[in-house]
Amino acid sequence: MTRPPVEFGITGFGYAFGQDQDVEAAAPSYVPDPERILRWGYHSFHRAPDGVTAVDLAADAARDALERDGLAIGDVDLLVLAHSELPDYPHWDSSTALARALGSDHTETLLLNEGCASGVTGLGIVAGLLAIRPELSTVLFVAVNRVSEFHRNRMTVNNAVHSDGAVAAVLRRGHGRNRWLATEQIIDADLTDWFRTDYGGAVAPLPPEGWTGRTAPAGHERVQAHFAKDPSKLRAFAQAAVDRSIEVVDAACRRAGVTRDEVTHYVYINDPDGITDLAPLLDVPLERTNLDAARAHGHMGAADQLTALGEFTAKGSVRPGDLVALGGISIGMRWYCSLVRA
Repeated sequence: MTRPPVEFGITGFGYAFGQDQDVEAAAPSYVPDPERILRWGYHSFHRAPDGVTAVDLAADAARDALERDGLAIGDVDLLVLAHSELPDYPHWDSSTALARALGSDHTETLLLNEGCASGVTGLGIVAGLLAIRPELSTVLFVAVNRVSEFHRNRMTVNNAVHSDGAVAAVLRRGHGRNRWLATEQIIDADLTDWFRTDYGGAVAPLPPEGWTGRTAPAGHERVQAHFAKDPSKLRAFAQAAVDRSIEVVDAACRRAGVTRDEVTHYVYINDPDGITDLAPLLDVPLERTNLDAARAHGHMGAADQLTALGEFTAKGSVRPGDLVALGGISIGMRWYCSLVRA
């Protein structure tokens, strides 16, 4: 195995989730065809109460991680926030707001916003910082997803039930468990506009009269329009998406100096169909994936993979030496993978 440029591992995790919601009971209030939602395989998701912000969720998860590890915010050298939804406010740094919520006015912070990918690709960014900053030892890495239901319908963005949750991981230089090995990405910039939110930004600050996120066109409509609803082109892209998901795992394995057959666990975004399609291609049994977690949590954006890894660790489902691939697909379009040695 190739030695990574810097060695760090995860010493502990913390979590914060919105209130549990039953998908079958909630779906009719979001879509006119709830049967379609039920076919995706989710049975529950989390919805944060009105007034609970992304920073609130992130702070609760961070406090949980610090308490479990017996740390205070003053022990943290770098605070990283991976945010996969719209920020609470424009022209505002939610990473420094998180530091304030945790009681610090001086902890160095970093804000990541690559959609769902940032909770995984951010590990590679932290590795780079540790490699050039020897004074950094302890990093608190927080990933959060808080759906803005004004801007979009959590059940029509794509083929996933979007959910509110946060996970925090304490990263420690030289720690031997859950060690980061490598991070790789593949992008297709031609597909950048897929799944974007059209209103609320500088181009179109206000929506047209009568527009609501609840009834706005579903995300899949832009995908179909891109291919002019040509079934052959849609099928070709679907196959390409699968191929890239495997390709990026292979690329991460090459960088880490391991082989794909050494991967013992695969953690994808919380997409039950995607997990069941991809796991066999990686020769990973479904019981060594986040399939059950996906069905229970819904898609929590950037928080999916680290939440599953933390739950695996707590249950003893991963053992020392196991090789875990954290993979996914995100806006951009971006395919990504980080490898972690348990």
